[in-house]
Amino acid sequence: MWVLMIEALVAFFLLVFIVWWTMYQGKGTGKKPAPPAQKQVGTEEQQTDKLK
Repeated sequence: MWVLMIEALVAFFLLVFIVWWTMYQGKGTGKKPAPPAQKQVGTEEQQTDKLK
């Protein structure tokens, strides 16, 4: 009886470990990098005129 309980606990913890590993393992893979920040050209007056 105890062998079955231990086996079930090992299987449960193995399942939890696999789910945890796959959730956090590929954080940055497969995503496109963020585009570089664009330089703002012109004075502040020109920029505020564009917003109006």
